[in-house]
Amino acid sequence: MLRGLATVSLYADDPAAAAKWYAELLGVDPYFVRPADGTPQYVEFRIGDHQHELGIIDRRFAPRGSATGPGGAVVFWHVDDVSATLATLRSMGAKEYEPRTERGEGFVTASVVDPFGNILGIMYNPHYLDVLGSTKTA
Repeated sequence: MLRGLATVSLYADDPAAAAKWYAELLGVDPYFVRPADGTPQYVEFRIGDHQHELGIIDRRFAPRGSATGPGGAVVFWHVDDVSATLATLRSMGAKEYEPRTERGEGFVTASVVDPFGNILGIMYNPHYLDVLGSTKTA
């Protein structure tokens, strides 16, 4: 039924500033921007081993009744080094939401609130690496 992560949507009052911040963090420019000219209302990145989509949407288009502050589900992105990634995020102005936490058997998590009010989860996940390794072809 659920086959995989298609798009993670984040909201920002200033999508252009959020796109710039995420481009610096991710080391890639967005591949899709609408409108193409002028102030963007939607910006999308493709990132990671499976080219998952991370979208930034003008907060005016958030679903009615959406939280205006951090809350709801936390999406955790696999990283190779939680401590180093957390330090980078903090240096870029993100605020710690949940500190680095050992979850047992090699699983480590942390989360921050980006400068635009979204929770960004990071995680070292051995299962992610096992699945990634099993999908590689020789």
